[in-house]
Amino acid sequence: MASAETAAEHERILREIESTDTNCIGPTLRSVYDGQEHGLFMDKLEGRIRNHDREIEKMCNHHFQGFVDSITELLKVRGEAQKLKCQVTETNQKLQNDGKELLTSMDELRQCRLQQRNIATTVDKLTHCLPVLEMYSKLQEQMKAKRYYPALRTLEQLEESCLPQAGSYRFSAIMAENISRLRTLIRDVSMSDLKDFLESIRKHSDKIGETAMKQAQVQIARDNAVTSQQRSASGRRIRKEVCSGTEVDRKESNPFSEKDSGILDVEDEEENEIPGAQDLVDFSPVYRCLHIYTALGARDTFENYYRKQRRKQARLVLQPHSNMHETLEGYRHYFNQIVGFFVVEDHILHTTQGLVNRAYVEELWELALSKTIAALRTHSSYCTDPDLILDLKNLIVLFADTLQGYGFPVNQLFDMLLEMRDQYGEILLKKWNQSFRQILDQDNYSPIPVASPEEYQRITGQFPFQDPELDKMHFPKKLPFSEFVPKVYSQLKEFIYACLKYSEDLHLSSTEIDDMIRKSTNLLLTRTLSHCLQYAIKKKNVGLAELVQIIVNTTHLEQSCHYLEEFISNITNVPPDTINATKLYGTSTFKDARHAAEEEIYTNLNQKIDQFLQLADYDWMAAQGGGQASDYLSDLIAFLCSTFAVFTHLPGKVAQTACMSACKHLSTSLLQLLLEADVRQVSMGALQQFNVDVKECERFARAGPVPGFQGDTLLLAFIDLRQLLDLFTQWDWSTYLADYGRPTCKYLRVNPHTALALLEKMKDNSRKNNVFAQFRKNERDKQKLIDTVVKQLRNLIASNQA
Repeated sequence: MASAETAAEHERILREIESTDTNCIGPTLRSVYDGQEHGLFMDKLEGRIRNHDREIEKMCNHHFQGFVDSITELLKVRGEAQKLKCQVTETNQKLQNDGKELLTSMDELRQCRLQQRNIATTVDKLTHCLPVLEMYSKLQEQMKAKRYYPALRTLEQLEESCLPQAGSYRFSAIMAENISRLRTLIRDVSMSDLKDFLESIRKHSDKIGETAMKQAQVQIARDNAVTSQQRSASGRRIRKEVCSGTEVDRKESNPFSEKDSGILDVEDEEENEIPGAQDLVDFSPVYRCLHIYTALGARDTFENYYRKQRRKQARLVLQPHSNMHETLEGYRHYFNQIVGFFVVEDHILHTTQGLVNRAYVEELWELALSKTIAALRTHSSYCTDPDLILDLKNLIVLFADTLQGYGFPVNQLFDMLLEMRDQYGEILLKKWNQSFRQILDQDNYSPIPVASPEEYQRITGQFPFQDPELDKMHFPKKLPFSEFVPKVYSQLKEFIYACLKYSEDLHLSSTEIDDMIRKSTNLLLTRTLSHCLQYAIKKKNVGLAELVQIIVNTTHLEQSCHYLEEFISNITNVPPDTINATKLYGTSTFKDARHAAEEEIYTNLNQKIDQFLQLADYDWMAAQGGGQASDYLSDLIAFLCSTFAVFTHLPGKVAQTACMSACKHLSTSLLQLLLEADVRQVSMGALQQFNVDVKECERFARAGPVPGFQGDTLLLAFIDLRQLLDLFTQWDWSTYLADYGRPTCKYLRVNPHTALALLEKMKDNSRKNNVFAQFRKNERDKQKLIDTVVKQLRNLIASNQA
C-alpha cells in the first residue's frame, strides 16, 4: 500500500516538472529531498528522460522527409516573395494615407494617460490601507485560533505602525476603538487559561510527584549498581533535567495546541522511559500569560496572583488525610503531592525570569518541611507495625533524595528519621517480646536429640556450638541445650538485621550504624529478653528440670555473645575493638537470668521440702522412739536424691549450692518444727524419733548426693540440730553450762534460747505425764535438776543480754 502511494506521488511530481516553468521547479524538487524515497525517485526520473529521448528520436525520424519537402517548397516560394514585396509597398502607401487616423488615436491616448494617473493614485492609497486590513485580518485569525500572545504582538504592531500610516478613514477609527477591548479580552482569556492550568496541576500533582520519585528511584538504583560494595553513597543525588528553550521551541516540540493546559497523556510512553515534569505538564499557559501580562505592563499583578494561588495550593497539599497512617499508600499519596508541587515550582523557577525566585521557593519549602515533619510525627506515632515503619522510612528517604536532587535542603527529614528510629526500636522490642515468649512457651526444656549428621549441621548452622567430646560420640546423641537456644539466637540475628535495614540510606557512617545496632541489641537483651527469661523462670508450675535446663541454655547463650559481636562487626564493617565501640550486655543478661533461675531452684527446692515437712506427723508424747526414719523423711530423701541426680548437668557450683541450700533449709525447718508454738510438750521418746530422722538426713549428706564437696562439708548444714539433740539425748548440761562461750565448747552451735524453749516443753511434759516414771526413786531429783538447768539457762541469757 505504501509503495503504491509512493509511486503515485513520484508520478505526480514528474508531471509537475514536465508542465512547470523551470523557475518554479524548486519547491517540487524540495518535496523530493524532504521525502524518504529519494533514490527511487531518481530511478523514475532517469527512466522518464530515456523515454523522452526515444520520443524525440522517433519524431525526428518521422519528420525528416517533410523537412526536405519544405526546403523544396521554400525555393518555390521565392517568386511569391517578390510578389509579397510589391504588396508591402502598396500597403505602406496606404499606411501613410491613414496617418490622419493616428492623430485621432493620439488624442484618445492622452485621455487614457489621465485615467492611468488616477488609477495609480488609487493604488497608492490602497497600498497603505491594505497592510492595515491584512494585519487586522491576521489579528482576527489569531484570536480565533486562541494564539493570544502573537495576537497581542499583532495588536501592538497594528496600533503603533500600521494605523498611523493608513490615514483617517472610518475603518481605522473603528479599529482604534477595538484595540483596548481586544487587550482586555486577551488578558482575561489568558488569566482563565492560567486558572485552568493551576487547577489541573493541583489535581495531577500526585502523578507528577510519582513520576519524579520514580526518576529518583531509578537514579538511586544506578548509583547503587556503580557502588554496589558500599552500603550507602554520600554523593548520591538526582540530576535534574533543566529544560531550556523559548516558547517557540516548546510550541514546535509540543504536539498539543496552546489551549491544552494540564497533564499530558503519557499512557503510551515506553515502560523503560520515565517522562520528566516537562513531559507531563504543558507549561505554555504560564509562559503565555506571563508574556501577555508583561506586554500589558502588569507583570507584578500576575506574579502576585500566581504566588498567592500557589501558596493556597501548598497549604492544601500539606494537609494530610486523617487516615494516612493506616496504609503505606496514604503516605505515598501525601509525598507524591508534595514532590509534584515543588517539581512544578522548581521548573517554573528555572524556565521563567522572576515569576518565582529562590527566596519564594525556599519560603514555601520551609513551610512544607515544618508541616510535613509535624504530620509524620503525629501519624507515625499511631503505627505499631515494624514493617510499615520500615517501608515508611524507605519512602521518606526516597522523598528526601528526590527533593534534594532539586536543590531543597532535607537535613531535618533525616533528623526526624533518626527520631523515628527510637520508635521503630520500641516496636521491634514489642514484636520480639512476643516472639521470645512464644519460643519460651513452646519449648519442651529438654536436650535436643540429634539423629543424623545433617540434623546436627542444621542446628550448629543456626547456633555456634562446638564440643569436641560430643563430636566424638556416635549418632544418635543429644545436644546439652533445648530448642529455644538456636531459636533465640536466630531471633537475635533477625533483630540485628531489622535494625540494619532501618539504618540503610540514612547517610550514616559505619561507626554510627554499628553504635545504633549495638545499643538497640543491648535494649533487646537487657530489657526484652531478660524480662522474657524472668517470665519463664517465675512462671507458675515451672519444674526443677525446666529450671535446670534454663540454666544450661543461658550458659550456652552467654558463651555465644562474642559470636554476636563478630556478627555485628561483619555486617557493619566496624572492628569490634574500635575505640568507644559499644559492647553488648548479653553476658550480664544471661548471667542475671541464670542467677534468677538458680535462686528459683533454691526456692522451689525449699518449697518442695516444706511440702514434705507438712506431711510430718510426730507423736510428741511418745514414750519411746522408733528404730526407723519417718516415712515423710524417707520420701523427702528419695526426692532429693533423684533431683540432685539431674543437677549433674548444671555448670559450676550451682548443684553444690543448691544441695547445701536444701540441707540448710531442711535443718532449719526441722528445728522450727521442733520449736513451733503448737508443740507444747515434747517427750524423750519423741525426741529420740526426731533424732533418728536427723541421723537419716546426716546419712544423706554424708553420702554426697552432689559431687564436689570436701570431706563432711555438707554435714555442717545439720550441725546446729545435731548439737542440740546430742545435748538433750546425752543430758550433758554440765558440760554445756561450763564451756558456754568458749571456742572449744562441745555445744558451740546451741543457742541458749533454743535450749531453754525445748527444755521447758520437756519440763511441762515431765510434770503432767511422768516422763521419768521408770526412774521413780530419782524422779524428784530429776525434776529438781531440770528446774536448776532452766534457772541457769535463764541466768545465762540474762547475763548475755546485759
